[in-house]
Amino acid sequence: MEFLVRTVPATPSPFHLRGTRTLTRRSFICRSQSRPPPSRGKKRLEPELLPNARRLKHDPDWTGGGFSLGVDFGNVKTGLAVGMSLALPRPLTVLRMSGKELEVRLIELAQKEDADELIVGLPQSFDLTETYQSHKVRAFVRKLAVRAADTGLRVYLQDEHGTSKDALNYMIDIGVKKSARKAQSDAYSAVMVLERYFEMRGLGVELVLPDQLELRQKLKAGVQSKRVDDFWKDDEKSGGNFFGFF
Repeated sequence: MEFLVRTVPATPSPFHLRGTRTLTRRSFICRSQSRPPPSRGKKRLEPELLPNARRLKHDPDWTGGGFSLGVDFGNVKTGLAVGMSLALPRPLTVLRMSGKELEVRLIELAQKEDADELIVGLPQSFDLTETYQSHKVRAFVRKLAVRAADTGLRVYLQDEHGTSKDALNYMIDIGVKKSARKAQSDAYSAVMVLERYFEMRGLGVELVLPDQLELRQKLKAGVQSKRVDDFWKDDEKSGGNFFGFF
């Protein structure tokens, strides 16, 4: 299987939720039409750099990874979600910050949630044409990837075409009140980014890879992750209060 790789040059809770909803991913189907991954610039990745959604197939001795942090990047607000392939991802929070402050906060939350990869939504047209916002996302992710690599966190870009509409439909399906949807939409868009990533099993994601050899070695070493059982512990404590963070 081939994955996109992009190298980048070197550069120097507000309402946090840890409750989960015990709902299998199979119980929700994204409405947006699936598309084949782009074919440009393909390069085979080493097993240590594969996204979690694909690595087990390529490395039978692998015992699993950390969580995946989904990121719906915006100029003003950035939505976050967290998940593993076992269940539907859960919305995490919405950050209202930008630049270096956002980079640092994303890494802090990834570490707090025991994530070892960030899946960032990339806006594209249905024909894979990139937009002005696509370029803004890439510019931000180039810097984020260098900072993240220093901690062993991998950063991937995932096509997010149609996820905003999917997020709205999903909020309606699960009964989020109309008055609350605007505040929650960014986090649920991040849920849809992760859901697409898991449904596609990581096919077509683009690894944003730093140039420095020492940072690449840190990426291969990765980060330590806790047991998958911990994903559900706080759900029991919170009584499954899925919307408690907003």
